Amino acid sequence: MSRRRPVRRRPARRRPRKASGSEQLVLVIGGLVMVWMLLMGMVRFVAAHPWVPVVLVLLVGGAVAGWMVQRRRAARWERVRSQGLRYALAQLDALHHRQFEHAVRDLMRRDGCADAVQVGGAGDNGADVKATDPYGRRWVIQCKHRKAGLAGSAVGTPDLQVLNGTGRPVHRGDVIVLVTNGRFSKPALDFARSQCLHLVDRTLLAQWASGSRPLWELLQAIPAPRRPGPLS
Repeated sequence: MSRRRPVRRRPARRRPRKASGSEQLVLVIGGLVMVWMLLMGMVRFVAAHPWVPVVLVLLVGGAVAGWMVQRRRAARWERVRSQGLRYALAQLDALHHRQFEHAVRDLMRRDGCADAVQVGGAGDNGADVKATDPYGRRWVIQCKHRKAGLAGSAVGTPDLQVLNGTGRPVHRGDVIVLVTNGRFSKPALDFARSQCLHLVDRTLLAQWASGSRPLWELLQAIPAPRRPGPLS
């Protein structure tokens, strides 16, 4: 008869013993004592070296003052740059279409629209630039860049229809504009006139970008100001 081998049982794993309430209290007290000792050590160090906090305060204050000076200097330079901003048509023609949108944004900022922002991209709902002029009017601008300039394809009514459908009901614009470095088709001109849309073609863009006058002085039949201008 074969003998059966005895089955060996694995020793039971010992569960980690939970610290009792008194042990937890000792740990907490020990931690507090260490924190107290560190604080007292810092107090003694400062008492023995009173110049250290003064130096730290001076360093932090100097860093903050330097940061504020740099920020003011950058803001001043941006104002000077924007006020003197000029574009030639050849420069605008050489831009990428996204750079063209940024150029239109910068021209609006130059003319006093401090909140001008480029918003063109996927899901822009027909708006590439938004801005509020010094008279409180909200501008919604779509940009159409043509690499070939005047020789490129004319901007037609489909682009204007998209802008017309979103400019006022979606973007809450007062002045709805389409800017191109090219030209518009005859149907586009008729459609814009019937829908009170404003068009900036190559000729008008050259005049605006040269810095002679802000866009609202170059366009006709724009809405009345919402508030007095800065010079009134």
